[in-house]
Amino acid sequence: TAIVGALVAFSIIALFLSLVKIEDVTLPPTVKYGMVFDAGSSHTSLFVYQWDSDKENDTGVVSQTLSCDVQGQGISSYANDPPKAGDSLRECLDKALKVVPAAKQRDVPAYLGATAGMRLLREQNSSAADQVLAEVAKTMQEYPVAFKGARILTGEEEGAYGWITINYLLDSFTKYSPKAHTWVHPEAANIFGALDLGGASTQISFMPESSVSNWNEASKFMLYGYNYNIYTHSYLCYGQNEMLKRLAKELIAVRGELTGNWTLLSRYQPQTWERHAGSLKLVCLCGRGNETKQSKNKNVTLEGRSNASACLAAIKKLFNFSACGQSQDCTFDGVYQPPVSGQFIAFSAFYYNFKFLNLTEGQPLATVRETIEHFCTRSWEDLSSSYPEENPERLPKYCASANYILTLLLDAYKFNETSWNNIFFQMKAGSASIGWTLGYMLNLTNLIPAEPLAQVKGHVPSLWAAAVAFIIFSLALGLAALLL
Repeated sequence: TAIVGALVAFSIIALFLSLVKIEDVTLPPTVKYGMVFDAGSSHTSLFVYQWDSDKENDTGVVSQTLSCDVQGQGISSYANDPPKAGDSLRECLDKALKVVPAAKQRDVPAYLGATAGMRLLREQNSSAADQVLAEVAKTMQEYPVAFKGARILTGEEEGAYGWITINYLLDSFTKYSPKAHTWVHPEAANIFGALDLGGASTQISFMPESSVSNWNEASKFMLYGYNYNIYTHSYLCYGQNEMLKRLAKELIAVRGELTGNWTLLSRYQPQTWERHAGSLKLVCLCGRGNETKQSKNKNVTLEGRSNASACLAAIKKLFNFSACGQSQDCTFDGVYQPPVSGQFIAFSAFYYNFKFLNLTEGQPLATVRETIEHFCTRSWEDLSSSYPEENPERLPKYCASANYILTLLLDAYKFNETSWNNIFFQMKAGSASIGWTLGYMLNLTNLIPAEPLAQVKGHVPSLWAAAVAFIIFSLALGLAALLL
């Protein structure tokens, strides 16, 4: 009888402890994933991102999970064989699926954004551009992801998304507060401008001190509960690779004929441009400068002379500065731009060229000019022996590219001796790469609904432990009563 009484008492206590002090417990947010292909003019890269499903002021706090460089050139190079454009993506897609849990793969939004290389192909051959996009879309749809489209971004979208990426990575939009245990908007946020130099186009994006008077050049975003209005412009055909082709074409045109060996006023290794292969007959050359009649099977050799000042002068002729007159709100070709203000991050080819020249440590403009001029006056034999591991096709182009960067930043965008110190050349911030894809995904998370955090019923740990103890005692006493 005593055992039965104790059994009943313990059972009642255990039941009481199981029911009292029950609280709602919020489970950690689930993780969402997204992937974006950056299909540039010279190469393609895949980025996989992740963020918590609850989001912060309707925008995800995103981190980079994977970056993968696609083998081969940009997808626009497959214009004559579009299926190969799709096949080129498979290796990186396979790698992406390895970092995304199988249970989440079919919910992963997957995008491909093509930039200036495909914008040029569309101008040249719109049907070929459509076929290339169709093939990459076909390949992506074969994988267990939520394919959301493959399209050609406008230059302004590319510039604006790069601006979002930079300011997100540098905590300009939102910053985690260990004290408040949450994400907060910085009280004195430093908003950076973005300078992007690709193979076929270049972009500038920043928040001007005054409002943008030409709204065709403005972009508006809401991120983490705040509105941002920025100036952004993209210059098609003013990317590094297209500039070099236009430079070669203009130097050849100066001679007025195409026979013999001609001098290229830059630090170029002697090299041959095959006219019949279309090396110089691209859409960027049409209507830009003097046209040159060509014989289909003629070759032209461009040979360097280590003439730094002549190289700079030849570069400047690629710009139509006279179209701006005396206006200070104009870059070239009559394009409106408010005065640059604030600090800027210069990435992509801006960074790669200056990194090679050891000019990414905040050197003053005078030092930059002196370094570039000295580099351009060196002989090819000196350069090739000093940089034996450098790509022999890339090494001859650093002089022209560096002078092009100076001309673009100083003469076109109108940075000066003082504002030059506000330009920082870098390609990464934290563990994430700087480019348009992260900004694209951040903006898209505004369109992906937040998921409410799941809640379950839970006990205070001490009461739960006591209830378990009384249940065990009750079971033990019940077993003892059966055996006695």
